[in-house]
Amino acid sequence: MDTKTTVIAPSALAAQFACCDRISAYWHSAGRTPTAYVETYGCQQNEADSEKLRGYLAQCGYTMVPDAEGADVVVMNTCAIREHAEQQVFGNLGALTHTKRRHPEQKIFLCGCMAGEPQTAQRIQKSYPYVDGVFSTHHLWQFPEILWNVLHQGTRQFYIADEPGSIAEGIPQLRDSTLKSWVSIMYGCNNFCTYCIVPYVRGRERSRKKADILAECRSLIESGCKEITLLGQNVNSYGKDLPGNGDFSDLLADIAAIDGDFWIRFMTSHPRDAGKKLFDTMASSPKIAKQLHLPFQSGSSRVLKAMNRHYDREGYLALVDYAKSVMPQLVLTSDVIVGFPGETESEFEETVSLIRQVHYDSLFTFIFSPRAGTPAASMDDPTPKAEKSRRFDRLCTVQNEISQQIHSGYIGQTLRCLVDGCENGLLTARTEGGRLVRLPGDPASIGSFAPITITGATTWSLTGQFAETEE
Repeated sequence: MDTKTTVIAPSALAAQFACCDRISAYWHSAGRTPTAYVETYGCQQNEADSEKLRGYLAQCGYTMVPDAEGADVVVMNTCAIREHAEQQVFGNLGALTHTKRRHPEQKIFLCGCMAGEPQTAQRIQKSYPYVDGVFSTHHLWQFPEILWNVLHQGTRQFYIADEPGSIAEGIPQLRDSTLKSWVSIMYGCNNFCTYCIVPYVRGRERSRKKADILAECRSLIESGCKEITLLGQNVNSYGKDLPGNGDFSDLLADIAAIDGDFWIRFMTSHPRDAGKKLFDTMASSPKIAKQLHLPFQSGSSRVLKAMNRHYDREGYLALVDYAKSVMPQLVLTSDVIVGFPGETESEFEETVSLIRQVHYDSLFTFIFSPRAGTPAASMDDPTPKAEKSRRFDRLCTVQNEISQQIHSGYIGQTLRCLVDGCENGLLTARTEGGRLVRLPGDPASIGSFAPITITGATTWSLTGQFAETEE
């Protein structure tokens, strides 16, 4: 893989916009407005990428529709982090053969992390002839060119070459919400955890210039955005490839200094690069949400070393202790892998004991999924699947008890929340720590911060009422 970062020149991006104009003219000459559907799998970075795909499609004259049936363009933006996610994609991709049979002119594209795996492209070429194009994350900026080639030439397009990681500023974004926004600050990963495919499909770490990030955040805030989530495979590595640009803590402080009433969140943090400066910066500003997603993956130092995580149990716990000391109200979440190759029962129990010690608000838990091409995929793995499932269920039971206990502790408290939507006749809101609250009220309050008194709790969410009621 080429590790050099390429900054896409304005002239190259202008060529993509010219393709957008040609596509728009193509449909105008046909006398109708085309439709498009983008389906997203996986992480928040994929969600942010899909906003760019939709932005390009809107520039090409397409209207977004809620499902694939009848859409002129269908784009599947995929995730390769676990086998289950890949099988789901192939299953849904197979189902599209029926929509294309009913609508022969439909154009189908597969992109995202799976498109960066050589075996996926080969499988699509051989077994899915109705898929019109495949392009990896490195080629997302060329989507209008790919779409135009399919429409104009009538040939399948595969943009999957091993390209250097790129940064393209100025791609239009069609966001799902004006209230909350994703802002990518960097791409790729240099950590090479032995179980993870991300560095192979998303490339090496590359940071956006701080001025570009600040300009985007400032524009969002001026347009009414109340919550910005900064994205990166490892946000703590931000700026390492840009000498003189400052680090992630400096970026956080600069965004927090922008005028306006808003919250900043970020993910994901890697414990090897998190430290006191980050936590002190978080503690110093009311605009930086006191919420931290800090994946620990395993409570066993031996397993962590086998995972190539570059920290041990003691070091991780020291980080958590300091973070909680400067932010007593911190909401802490994490990722855990159960059944990593060679994990023993006693090492699994070390994970359970760490969960009990730290007292996480919630966890994202996964059974180890081997990814072809990663070191862990070839490690000896003697633990039966049934045993891994037993451990997984036990871990979830322990964490659910902790989550219920923590949530019950909110009852009676009045918290500043962002009212962000409506669901099944109730308003939804988020606490500063990202906890979901459901409450009755007027939809006119959506988009505002409000004091909400918590009246009930479950393992997964809270219920409440506005603290200031009408007279």
